[in-house]
Amino acid sequence: SALRVRSKTRRADALPLAKISQQDERKGTMFKGIGNIASLLKQAQGMGARMNELSERLAAQRVTGSAAGGMVEVECTGLGQVLRVTIDPGLLARNERDMIQDLLPAAINDASAKARELHAEAMREITGGMNLPGMDEMLGKLNPQ
Repeated sequence: SALRVRSKTRRADALPLAKISQQDERKGTMFKGIGNIASLLKQAQGMGARMNELSERLAAQRVTGSAAGGMVEVECTGLGQVLRVTIDPGLLARNERDMIQDLLPAAINDASAKARELHAEAMREITGGMNLPGMDEMLGKLNPQ
């Protein structure tokens, strides 16, 4: 029987097997990366839809802030938009202008804090309770319009 002898010469354009394997691995990683990006885009679109639903839900919710045991009350949406201010008629009758000017911001701040808490709770629901870095700080900086 005849033995075959391998030639020790290679074609100039042939790559070593290890090199080909590395290239295939990088291509696989690249395509996995594209799949991951597509998945992230899909998740981002879903998150956008959930954020819109959240905004609608918060706009429909109401919170009430008060000062001086309810002498001044402020009603806001869950987004922090002031809807109504109620001032005790006795304060108006006694012409307690300075007191009203002190109590009004306190009631507004109370209502705004409650609206921010509603918003934070809703965000925790959306994120599945994940503690996302910077989330609490971001929610603290919310400036409802």
